[in-house]
Amino acid sequence: MAYKKISQYDPYVTEQIASHVKAILDLLGEDTSREGLLKTPERVAKAMQFLTRGYGENGVEIVRSAVFNEEYSQMVIVKDIELFSLCEHHMLPFIGKAHVAYIPNGEITGLSKIARVVETFARRLQVQERLTVEIRDCIAESLKPLGVAVVIEATHTCMTMRGVQKSNAITTTSAFSGLFMNSSRTRNEFLELIKH
Repeated sequence: MAYKKISQYDPYVTEQIASHVKAILDLLGEDTSREGLLKTPERVAKAMQFLTRGYGENGVEIVRSAVFNEEYSQMVIVKDIELFSLCEHHMLPFIGKAHVAYIPNGEITGLSKIARVVETFARRLQVQERLTVEIRDCIAESLKPLGVAVVIEATHTCMTMRGVQKSNAITTTSAFSGLFMNSSRTRNEFLELIKH
């Protein structure tokens, strides 16, 4: 899927979003001329650009920027990666953590790059299911490892603040490839290692 790359806080984009936010506030019955709301449209516009900055980033390029030849062929896990994303259905936040593992096939990447990949895909309008698969596919494409595993656990404010209002509901999604998909022993080792 191709995304239009925009620079963060592009003045034109900020102005356009702010004008629409002001219109929404007016439609909700607010007085947008009162002191507390004077700068709200611009603040919301900048916040939205920040929260969706992943559209201007390329996960594969991030991983490939720090690849090293290494004969290590055991599991590499980066767990408890905080993530903040916006549900594409209501544009409300979902917040959680990602656990990502891969089994190298001659190449490794800098550990921070795994967290950056999570951040890149989370900072787009998302559904948790697609986010999980996009992270897996990015690592697989970038490193061609023997396998990739991704588990995400998140709380969705579209469920906790509105709708069914179930504040303790946690959604868990997983995506596996290679040895993690084909070997229950490998998959179970990963799942055991990410338990708290």
